[in-house]
Amino acid sequence: MTKLTRYEKETIINFNQTNDPASIYTFDASLKRRLAKFAEDYPELCRLESATEAGGVTYSLAKSRLSIRLVPPYSEARRREASEYGKRHGFQTQTDTAQDDGGSTTKGGDERGK
Repeated sequence: MTKLTRYEKETIINFNQTNDPASIYTFDASLKRRLAKFAEDYPELCRLESATEAGGVTYSLAKSRLSIRLVPPYSEARRREASEYGKRHGFQTQTDTAQDDGGSTTKGGDERGK
C-alpha cells in the first residue's frame, strides 16, 4: 500500500434532495473524531459505514443533522478589535510565536502551519 499525500487525503460530503442519509468520506482527524463521537452519542442518526487501510472513514449521517456554515471575513475594524483584545489578554500572534520558538506552536500549544 502506498502512503497517500496530504493532497490525496480528501473529504467528500455527498447528499441529494431526495435521499437520506448524507455520506461523509474523510481523512481529516478532527472530523473523524467528531463523527465518531456523534455516532456514539446518536447511533440512530449517524453510523460508521467503512474504514480504509489508508485511514479514511465513511459515515452515514441524517441530512437533517448536517449543516454548512459560511463565515464572512472580519472587517478591518473587527480585526483590530480582536488584535487589541488578544494583546490585553496575553495571546500571541503567529508572528510573535515564530520569533520565540521557531513557529511550531502557539502559547496555548496549538499546532500551526500543518
